[in-house]
Amino acid sequence: MTKKSIAVLGAGNGGVTAAADLTLKGFDVRLFELEKFSGNLKKIRKNNGIRFVENGVEKFVSPFSITTDIKEALTGADIIMLVVPAVAIEHFAGVCAPHLEEDQIVFINSAASMGSVRFVNEVRKQGVETEFKICETASLTYGTRATGDYVELYLRVKNLLFSAYPSSDTPELLEVCKEMYPELVQASNVWETTLNNGNPETHPGPSLLNAGRIEYSNGEFYLYTEGITESVTQVIRSVSLERKALCEALDIQYLPPETRLVELGYCEPKSCLAEQYNESKVFSSIKGPLSLSSRYFTEDISMGLVLWSSLGKELNVPTPVIDSIVTLSGALLQTDFWKDGLNYSKLGLSVKEAI
Repeated sequence: MTKKSIAVLGAGNGGVTAAADLTLKGFDVRLFELEKFSGNLKKIRKNNGIRFVENGVEKFVSPFSITTDIKEALTGADIIMLVVPAVAIEHFAGVCAPHLEEDQIVFINSAASMGSVRFVNEVRKQGVETEFKICETASLTYGTRATGDYVELYLRVKNLLFSAYPSSDTPELLEVCKEMYPELVQASNVWETTLNNGNPETHPGPSLLNAGRIEYSNGEFYLYTEGITESVTQVIRSVSLERKALCEALDIQYLPPETRLVELGYCEPKSCLAEQYNESKVFSSIKGPLSLSSRYFTEDISMGLVLWSSLGKELNVPTPVIDSIVTLSGALLQTDFWKDGLNYSKLGLSVKEAI
């Protein structure tokens, strides 16, 4: 294998983890963060590396470069990996656009929300016609937490759906990206990755039902261990059934939550869905949401449930439970998610054009 150069964009939990992990795997990694968030790089720069812990073993890792200069990060990179929140896709596309090079691969490694389509749309909107290839996963390739220069990796996600846009590029890009993540599996298209992103199904409904507890707890709240009870999982299942109907209308794979959690490696098989969340070795350590302004509401509704609902309207698939969560959460936060969120029409293409 020729040693590839990878620009990892975003120095949050996933980005810092990816920078350390891929460096250990032998890639030349450039870790980039926006100047606005350069504080994320402060300790890494000070110590010239990352303390990476997996299975109780700590290793010190020094990426090839650590920078806030996007041109430095992208020039000559074989792969540009975005490890950023879904709401930031257009912004990063705009930042990258002037510096993209012919035949580079853009890999969106985060919770899927038609990110590949949106990235391409924004680059073309900027007037850039550089020919590059793009792909995405259904969710982040890691279960991880990073603080400063310290990373603790809990899980390498298994059986993770992967698609290029257009899907005709998937076999080629899957072969390349499997050099980084052998656990990737081929999806039919980017609708399949988007509709099998578990966050919109798992986070908003349970967080809404626990809103009072979140506010009262003053930062001491664990959604997965205390907030997801058997009754709360009925809401998760109801959202899942509406998602299933969307998948069936598009003739793509639907992974029910019980199956998805086990296949990805987050949970062991249990007698009920609540136990899967409550007893997960990965989820049990995750605190939050700490406030109602958490991405569990803001991102997973605006970039997830609003899109799913609008797709349902296009396909004549009713989504009453999803719609209720969006509307009630909007009232709770005094936010018009229907107006501000990502809806189908904003993608600027037909259903089949995303396949």
